[in-house]
Parts: sequence; C-alpha cells; structure tokens
Amino acid sequence: MRAISVSRDIVAAPRQIFAVLRDPARHAELDGSGMLRGRPQGPSPLGPGDRFSMGMAQGRIAYRSVNVVVEYEKDRLIAWETWGEFRGRRLVGGQRWRYELTPADGTDGTEGAGTTRVTHTYDWSRARLPRLVIELPGYPRRMGPAMTTTLERLATAVRG
Repeated sequence: MRAISVSRDIVAAPRQIFAVLRDPARHAELDGSGMLRGRPQGPSPLGPGDRFSMGMAQGRIAYRSVNVVVEYEKDRLIAWETWGEFRGRRLVGGQRWRYELTPADGTDGTEGAGTTRVTHTYDWSRARLPRLVIELPGYPRRMGPAMTTTLERLATAVRG
C-alpha cells in the first residue's frame, strides 16, 4: 500500500478542528514538512470539489501545487488531491492529503470540546510516477515525522 497515516488526540470538538483544516490560509502555518510557501489562491473555507493552489518549494525549486477537495464530510473528513505545476503544466502529483476526525471520548463530538482523534494520511497510490518522484527521493520516510509535526501544530492552532 502506498499510504502512511499518523494520529493524535486533540482536546477540541471536531467542528473546531475542521474549521482550521478547511481554511487554506492556515495550511502553511500547520505544515510540518516546511514545503508550503506563501498565500493560497482559491475559496475559503473549502467545500466539496473546491480547487485551490498553494506556493511550494522543494530545495531551490519553487512551484505551485494545485489542489482539489476530493473527499468531504462536514466536521468529519476532508481530503484534497494535489498536483505540482510549473509554468502552467502539471508535472507531478496525484497524491492525497486526508484528515479524518473521530470523537475519541465516547461522545458524538457535538457538545463541548471533548477529545477528537485526528488521523492524517498521505496517500500516493494514485500519484503519477510514484517510484521516481515520491519513493526514491524518500518522501514516505520523511512524511511520517512531518505529519506528526503538522498534527502538533494543528493542536496548537485549535487551542489558540
């Protein structure tokens, strides 16, 4: 399987966490990989089928990712598929970034803050040239720690 997931319990209601995740202007603040740069372009908050782009950098190579929300269930699930573009051409991509929120304290998550289990998944099973552009450069190995940092930052953002 070409996917990696990390989870963290966050003391907040799913709706509070989901509000942060649907705001692409917050994504660079949350990003544990250090690759997101600048301001997004597109709608906010995000909804089903929305398209947005984000400035990215890998080393000295700057580009824009183009993202489409491909999974969406209010206060429970959001995922977008991403493509790297350079000078208007899709070069790489097809990976999905997914956040699934589940009340972790036995409640339905609608009353009070409670605790929410957030599972963050990087899925490159649909990616173009996955062996060459994702696996050989070592992204799966690096994404686990980066995603853990992202969830730490998400917990801080929700508290703040």
